[in-house]
Amino acid sequence: MNSIRLALAAETRKAATSRVLRWTTGLLLGWTTGLLLVSIVALVAGILAAMHLGNPQLTAKLGPIAALSGWPALLAIAAQITSAGVLPALGIGLSWLIGREFAEGTIVGLFALPVPRWAIALAKLVVYVAWTVLTSVAVCVALLLLGILLAYGPLDAVSWQALLRQFLLAVLVGLVAMPVAWAATLGRGLLPGIATAIGLLVIAQVMAFTGTGAWFPLVTPALWAIDPHAVSAAQLLLVPSIPLVFGALTLHAWHRLELDR
Repeated sequence: MNSIRLALAAETRKAATSRVLRWTTGLLLGWTTGLLLVSIVALVAGILAAMHLGNPQLTAKLGPIAALSGWPALLAIAAQITSAGVLPALGIGLSWLIGREFAEGTIVGLFALPVPRWAIALAKLVVYVAWTVLTSVAVCVALLLLGILLAYGPLDAVSWQALLRQFLLAVLVGLVAMPVAWAATLGRGLLPGIATAIGLLVIAQVMAFTGTGAWFPLVTPALWAIDPHAVSAAQLLLVPSIPLVFGALTLHAWHRLELDR
């Protein structure tokens, strides 16, 4: 346990001073100044403005969402954007947390530490999960501020539930990005992890169009956030299998890591 605490403290300091994580999520000063948060807010605001102007092409693409207004429209649009945009963004952060040791050559020094390598990897994954939760909170705060600026008024009970699903959606999307950590370990660098994050997004998009996406853990959180009644409890229970399996694979890979291969 002492080894894990030491590794966790070290990885937390690395993450706190990381420009990659700061610029990805905008947590530099606790405000939405980063690329991810600005992008989500800008896209939601732009789509809401186009809906207000009655853009026929956008209306056709949005489907039932086009009939909504106020908080329901804002949160429904945010859920769709989050499901597609958060995965590669958090994947880049996770790839940096794991792959930087290989890219910067610091992996050699880790072999000389009295802390087991699997404990270091576990600390990295814990930091990533904590960062994902903070990012999810920041996204929800940003959306609340946008709704306030648009004078949507107070949220009703249904809208609060939608906001809670928005938070859980961002967290779950971050968790299903866990294969990135395994890829960055096996590929020994940042690019394999980033490529995996993009690949996961492509696979999720394809599965969403097949009609069987609710049974595919990469897609399930997005479908649940948009329409809770379209996803069963059994389908939701499959989502933790992704972080558990690939988290375990990552720890195993770090435990067996060797410098010569």
